[in-house]
Amino acid sequence: MPESITLYTAKVCPYAQRAEIALAEAKAPFTRYEIDLQNKPEWYAPKVNPASKVPAIAYGGPAVPPDQPSPDSIKLAESLVLVEFIADLYPNAHLLPSDPVLRAKARFFIDGVSTKLVPAWHNFLQGKSPVEDFYKAVEYVQALLPAEGGFAVGEYSIADIAITPFLARARVSLINEFGAYPEGEGKQVWEALSSGQGRFARFGKYLADLLNRESFKATFDEAYITQRQKARFANLRSQK
Repeated sequence: MPESITLYTAKVCPYAQRAEIALAEAKAPFTRYEIDLQNKPEWYAPKVNPASKVPAIAYGGPAVPPDQPSPDSIKLAESLVLVEFIADLYPNAHLLPSDPVLRAKARFFIDGVSTKLVPAWHNFLQGKSPVEDFYKAVEYVQALLPAEGGFAVGEYSIADIAITPFLARARVSLINEFGAYPEGEGKQVWEALSSGQGRFARFGKYLADLLNRESFKATFDEAYITQRQKARFANLRSQK
């Protein structure tokens, strides 16, 4: 039986949502503590995560309030580390494929998300590169998907958890035209990615499966994310 888990997280953060999705998939009991990233508690860095980032987990130790973390609990951080940790704690959730080839494919997929898709999205959002560069990154990810359908390596896994929070936030920015790209392009890009037809037909079907997953919907506050995205990105176009 796994020991107690306290998750230090922030609704706005896509990396933190990875850990929340994994815990939801595992149906794991845990205590959730929201960290204000603009005003972090003084105790957070010295007692939980020296990097002062979310997500982080306090695992085990005595039962204490989350804002009084015990030195006897084990502190862990970094989203992908935590996702695999949760997968190991709850093997019945099958988040980490048992087949070594599929495990390797899942990690390779995550590498593509981290090194290609996410940077390309941020560059497009901030007006630093044309949409075609972002499209090429999406095509790279699309080429890794099983042609017959399903998730990144067939069954739902750590690979899908890694990509979902970023695609969800991209959707919010695109449908609301938040970003430095030309006005009107956001809705066009989202239609191209999500229609399930044409150049991104396979990706569109995958995208729909991800955003319809209950663990995602339970951990994503769209109204809150929209408000935060608007505050952060809505004026980028006028600042160019």
